Amino acid sequence: MSAQEASLRLALLGNPNCGKTALFNQLTGSRQKVANYAGVTVERKEGRLVTPSGRSYAVLDLPGAYSLNPASLDEAITRDLCRGFYPGEPAPDMLVCVVDATNLRLHLRFVLEVRQMGRPMVVALNMSDAARRRGIAIDRAALERELGVPVVETVAVRRNGARELVELIDRFAAAPQPPAVQLPADADLHAETRRLLAATVSMPARTAQVDDALDRWLLHPFFGLLTLAVVMFLIFQAVYAWATPVMDLIDAGTGALGEWVSATLPEGPLASLLADGIIAGLGGVVVFLPQILVLFAFILALEESGYLPRAAFLLDRMMAGAGLSGRSFIPLLSSFACAIPGIMATRSIQDPRDRLATILVAPLMTCSARLPVYALLIGAFIPSREVWGGFNLQGLVLFGLYMAGILSALAVSFVMKKWRRDRGEHPLLLELPSYRLPNPRDLAIGLWERALIFLKRVGGIIFALTVLLWVLLNFPAAPADATLPAIDYSLAGRIGHALAVVFAPLGFNWQICIALIPGLAAREVAVSSLATVYALSAADDEAAAQALTPLIADGWSLATGLALLVWFIYAPQCIATWAAIKRETGSWKTMAIAAGYLFALAYLASMLTYQVAIRLGAG
Repeated sequence: MSAQEASLRLALLGNPNCGKTALFNQLTGSRQKVANYAGVTVERKEGRLVTPSGRSYAVLDLPGAYSLNPASLDEAITRDLCRGFYPGEPAPDMLVCVVDATNLRLHLRFVLEVRQMGRPMVVALNMSDAARRRGIAIDRAALERELGVPVVETVAVRRNGARELVELIDRFAAAPQPPAVQLPADADLHAETRRLLAATVSMPARTAQVDDALDRWLLHPFFGLLTLAVVMFLIFQAVYAWATPVMDLIDAGTGALGEWVSATLPEGPLASLLADGIIAGLGGVVVFLPQILVLFAFILALEESGYLPRAAFLLDRMMAGAGLSGRSFIPLLSSFACAIPGIMATRSIQDPRDRLATILVAPLMTCSARLPVYALLIGAFIPSREVWGGFNLQGLVLFGLYMAGILSALAVSFVMKKWRRDRGEHPLLLELPSYRLPNPRDLAIGLWERALIFLKRVGGIIFALTVLLWVLLNFPAAPADATLPAIDYSLAGRIGHALAVVFAPLGFNWQICIALIPGLAAREVAVSSLATVYALSAADDEAAAQALTPLIADGWSLATGLALLVWFIYAPQCIATWAAIKRETGSWKTMAIAAGYLFALAYLASMLTYQVAIRLGAG
């Protein structure tokens, strides 16, 4: 292998969500490393591509960009790297511009910008199989001729879906291609994009007509928002209506397993660890998996259908009025799954103050880890009955909790707006793909991945913390003359009783206080912690075998249950979220501010809820 071939550098670039990273993963496999660019928090991915001919190439996955006229740090880095201006980074020998074949209207404009740099490049028509399924006909030869650069088809999510691209890269190494044809600097890119589309792409007329007809209603300033509210409302109704039968089966199975272990093993620490610690703790979390999957099934279906970008468009003006950029929608939407990717997604926000505001309010979005806690408390204190002509009351409460988080985020960002100096407007740029029916296979894969992520957390950090909590709840042992349950003499019991003084105005007992501590590592652990605490503090074996829901329903007041629900709307996120805030802002102070204001909101809102509920007779 020659030194020239070994040092060849390829750079993948393209709009966000074009499948660029999936293509990078297919090209490099496990031969990749991730770091940050020097002096900034933008992620740097580089890998090695080894082709069937034996050649080796360095492949760089550049940050997603809508334009090379940067409106964000990501776009500035991509521009400078392509031009060879970024300190310590040699210019790439070849640019691979990845485009979504189903949405060339937006992506071709970026291709023309890249071509203006005059560097050797190739256009990868990604998702070309999806374009064909939707009736989009792309004359690749004509497009290649018009652009003056090679055009290849790729399917990044399919095995060997980049074979044609790899073959082209090998040919380039053997005989480097001439630079791309440059457009005049003052070329009208929009006009040129329209000309290219007319000359090379044929859209099915029916698709365009259906899109226009749906958009007249779904993007309407009134009916569009009403539709969005109805969709979200129905999702939370389904979370309870569809998941309950499966949850009952899981609950009965874990209860029977715990009883079998208690009856089979001799009484002692091992039986207690298995039945009261591991099975009670992990079973108390796994039971909520059906609800999480129902929620994500809807989110994935909405994303696949092309509806979510339209929801971002609808909410843009509202968010801007509250002090957030329209670009904040996607990061905040991501935070419904987990605040960490949501915080990382703020890198696309160009205004530093808008970005900071989005980072600070992202933890207020109701992440999936809160759902088990919400489901437990709603099941214990909110009756399952129909109201208002057929709506499930529990689903209504869950919808209200999600809305409370969203409205609180808008309120906090509005207050932060008072400290902003930049009053300029940064228009939202989003692609609006054609509507399409979600692919059942893609939905199944997405749900399977979400289930694995959840179960890995259960089998990893939640398992470890459950065992640790069991140890703290069992040691030291009660003295011989003990008059209280043994758990009161344990280390965890002593901590819980001490914290109960601090949380007494909120109506939290010492068992709740114990559960709040491991809940800092992962929200779901609060449920397993309560299950373990109540299993060990039960008066007899029969009580220990009962499900957690009736135990807390009988042992807590309604005011306490409502206060704890409100606590989890605002409570400081898991430690991993704090770490993400520190990493993205580079500031311990910002991380401390985020944790501090969330704790203060949680404490004050819970105390207000408890005191009002007590006065209304809910004690």
